[in-house]
Amino acid sequence: MKVQLAYGRGYLPVELPAERTTVIEPAHQAGLADEKAALLAALDSPIGTGSLASWLKPGANICIVFTDITRATPNERIIPWLLGYLEKNGVQRGQVTLLNGLGTHRPNTREELEQMLTPEVVANWRVLNHEPENVEACVQFGTTTTGAPALINKHLAQADVRIITGFIEPHFFAGFSGGPKGIMPGVAHTDTVVSNHGCKNIGHPNSAFGITEGNPIWEEMRDIALRPGPSFLLNVALNERKEITGIFAGDLLAAHKVGIEFVRASAMQKLDAPFEVVVTTASGYPLDQNLYQGVKGIAAAARIVKPGGTIILAAECSDGLPTNSHYEKLLRRAASPAALLSLLAQPGFKATDQWSVQIQAVIQQRAELLLFSGLDAELVGAAHMTPCRDIAQTIAERLNGSGRIAVLPQGPLTIPYLDSI
Repeated sequence: MKVQLAYGRGYLPVELPAERTTVIEPAHQAGLADEKAALLAALDSPIGTGSLASWLKPGANICIVFTDITRATPNERIIPWLLGYLEKNGVQRGQVTLLNGLGTHRPNTREELEQMLTPEVVANWRVLNHEPENVEACVQFGTTTTGAPALINKHLAQADVRIITGFIEPHFFAGFSGGPKGIMPGVAHTDTVVSNHGCKNIGHPNSAFGITEGNPIWEEMRDIALRPGPSFLLNVALNERKEITGIFAGDLLAAHKVGIEFVRASAMQKLDAPFEVVVTTASGYPLDQNLYQGVKGIAAAARIVKPGGTIILAAECSDGLPTNSHYEKLLRRAASPAALLSLLAQPGFKATDQWSVQIQAVIQQRAELLLFSGLDAELVGAAHMTPCRDIAQTIAERLNGSGRIAVLPQGPLTIPYLDSI
């Protein structure tokens, strides 16, 4: 059987034995017939709060947070529609700041912002990148549970109206994306994020796909996100074609909760037994631009691989690990996944991106990890992985005619789980 893996901006075909292969994908959700009309209706009839128009007092300072280039949010559609709604309700362009929710990622270029938001929006509205390492660009709202300052971008913190956009998908340690995550870590300072994503929290059993309540990472994100005051949420759900399947607007928590359950219904896939080999992806572009984001696909596969089995990640990695990133530098600080875990467990150790390194290294204690990508062998080795040049051939060699194969063509857009869990 031929399976199409999401890879880069297209698909990677792989031929696998049909009798031993299980393909695991989200249940298909049809795209909305009229996305724009549905979005505008959601703004007028939101969940748990009054219409967005009722939030818009004359002269109000408005901050809109949008997701960065690594996310599949259809910003080029929802942001112009949102801005049109604001203008229709009397908002002047000078009242609005569009803030790129980078988290700890690199700033996006003007060209990337134009790609994400449309050239018209970038040319005619105030668009800024969040500055995650600039304390002066933030306002403090107490501390995290470890005592680090809880710092949030001042444009959001000082706004009269906060609008948080994004999309909801399963997340490997925060349960689900969207909602309060748009604020924390979206526009939080690096020190705040590092504290929340620390070794102890990442190692908590509830810091996993599909869990929010009882998840120490998500619960602290929620608490910090609420500290600046009320925020209006505009989140969407997407299908494999990046069509909008659901729109969840309104109160930050109430609307997000409805969206979570909508996504959970299609994303959760129950299986009866683990597999010797699991092939996964980072759901293609934009997540598979780098290996750091690819760890999400690895974490999804790890839920159903047999101890001692093999995980193969297909991710284009056009942006490297990313190149010269905190993630790459941290990976190069130790000779093996076990040594990395020892480093991360040292008292007081803190490093940006340690969370992805920790999750990856834990998985590598119980499964072989191979990478099919555009990276050269040196970079793959620096990431403590083995290059895979031919997925079908590698599987044939590993299984030698027996054993079961699972494939996650859309990677972390599916949350597989075993019936025994």
